[in-house]
Amino acid sequence: MILQSLYRYYEILLKDPEANIAPPGYSAANVSFALNLSPKGELLDILPFTSKFFDGKKERDRNYSRMAVPEQVKRSSGLSANFLCDNITYVLGISKKDTAKSEYSRERFEAFRKHNIELLSKAKSDAARAVVAFLQKHNPQAARKHPVIARNLDALLEGGNLIFWIDGKDISQDPEIRRVWEEYKWGEEAIEMQCLVTGEVEPIARLHPIIQGVRDANPTGASLVGFNERAYESYNRIKGQGLNSPTSQRVASGYGVALNYLLSNQNPNRKIHLGDTTVVYWAESENKRYAQTIAVLLNPEYMEETPEDDQRARKEAEAKMGDVAGKIQKGQALDIASLQKDLDPETHFYVLGLAPNAARLAVRFFLTEPFGKFVERIMLHYEDLKIQKEFPNQTDYISPFRILVECVSPKVTRRDEELKSSWGLLGGALMRSILTGAPYPEGLYAAIINRIRHDSDEEGKGRKINYFRAAFVKAHLLRKYRRQAKNPYQEVLQMSLNESYTHPAYVLGRLFAVLEKVQKEAIGDVNASIKDRYFTSACATPASVFPTLLRLSHHHIGKAEYGYASDRRIQELLDLLDAKPFPTRLTLDEQGIFILGYYQQRAAFYVKSSEKTAEPEFEIK
Repeated sequence: MILQSLYRYYEILLKDPEANIAPPGYSAANVSFALNLSPKGELLDILPFTSKFFDGKKERDRNYSRMAVPEQVKRSSGLSANFLCDNITYVLGISKKDTAKSEYSRERFEAFRKHNIELLSKAKSDAARAVVAFLQKHNPQAARKHPVIARNLDALLEGGNLIFWIDGKDISQDPEIRRVWEEYKWGEEAIEMQCLVTGEVEPIARLHPIIQGVRDANPTGASLVGFNERAYESYNRIKGQGLNSPTSQRVASGYGVALNYLLSNQNPNRKIHLGDTTVVYWAESENKRYAQTIAVLLNPEYMEETPEDDQRARKEAEAKMGDVAGKIQKGQALDIASLQKDLDPETHFYVLGLAPNAARLAVRFFLTEPFGKFVERIMLHYEDLKIQKEFPNQTDYISPFRILVECVSPKVTRRDEELKSSWGLLGGALMRSILTGAPYPEGLYAAIINRIRHDSDEEGKGRKINYFRAAFVKAHLLRKYRRQAKNPYQEVLQMSLNESYTHPAYVLGRLFAVLEKVQKEAIGDVNASIKDRYFTSACATPASVFPTLLRLSHHHIGKAEYGYASDRRIQELLDLLDAKPFPTRLTLDEQGIFILGYYQQRAAFYVKSSEKTAEPEFEIK
């Protein structure tokens, strides 16, 4: 199913002139230099390639250009030469290791020379003969002294692929050379079987293409499909490798090109990183707005990454991501009807999550639904997260990444690294739950509760209980019980405070917020407030803490200017408990309800002047 979907997308990309997709048998590669040869095979010049890219802040230059070249081999060990495009070690026999390993570069050049002369000698063209002449005459030991190479040696040694030009023309476009390559690529030595994607009998790919762009995967690329041990082989296909999942060479090349495009910077809809999971997405349509819309909805903080003072970069980003991004940035509600106005909600849409796994890729999830379903579920995710804000300028749309960040201590300087190492699996699980409408992973809920227990309010380090954590606690409990007959916490899983709800955990959370307020009114800011000292115990084992807190409150009420109002509110909350003893222990779900009671009661203290009652409240300064 994954290969089928990627190959269909490859066929769509072939029709898109902006995508610049390589045809079957070819692949897109980063090329840094061209060796310009004369018709007799003399090296005339070395021409560098550059291209521009937008890094989210401004346009920058890079020392390579993306080009379609004969499909490159997958290197794991040993010597494997490419055809007409390779690095300096293979093409010129030069490397930084020459001093320590004298044979290292020579062996690779000999492999490149043998492979390319063998193929090019079958081509009846002047361009092929020129490259053959160059390879026959080139001496790696004297290469550094060649005036053209010496002039460019420092840049060449920095790395990058090289290709061949004849009098300023790319020889890979020569019809004779292409014929020879394609005959070799789809040669008679390949075993013909029924392709599992097309159903046609075609030459089968023994090795599948390398995939690049998955974060933390093998730097040289990794396989989506591959077999290298006898235990994984079946049907007597000894050393068959790709024959165990027979995919034609044409389809294997096509899906590899499509997936590499989705993972590259060439794709206008950038990939999403969640923990160790890299997420790509595409629609079975030539209309790019499908993917653009999902990109913005899954990553609403995109615009926040663009500096305020870089107006040109901001305009480029807005044009790239569409009007939807602009609305999210301004905190406006999204009109789903207008969002899908010119888009067919029944168009097939795909979301693929990949993670590194040694030399291969692990599929975290693969989801396919009509486009409209995905939009509906993503918006349900944001609807579930809605809760009263701490500050007016906080976003209405809390991204998946923002939720994951709350699992990491604010004291950690490299939070993204901590996410990958400690909470890698949670990223894929969270994304899957959002896109399927399923409950959020229990492990993520436990991680958020754990952070609330261990963190403290520190200047510049965040808050123990903040808008994002409270929103996720509410959304988690809402989703957890949505598919059950009855939700025992339905009355509290709403935007703001419910003063009539009598669940002990919720009432105790509210009571703790009032006790904290009384302390602040009485003695102001202190090094260790009751929240720093007692919140964790109050949340998990209320009976062990609240008697102490109530005794302390008598001292605070006496010192507070408006202590009588707080005393009355404390009594009202105790009355809601209906003289029941404090619970000895709260379950994990009840701890979440306690946290919501605390958060919503505290948020209720922060009201606009026009909404204030006669009683004094906290004010936002």
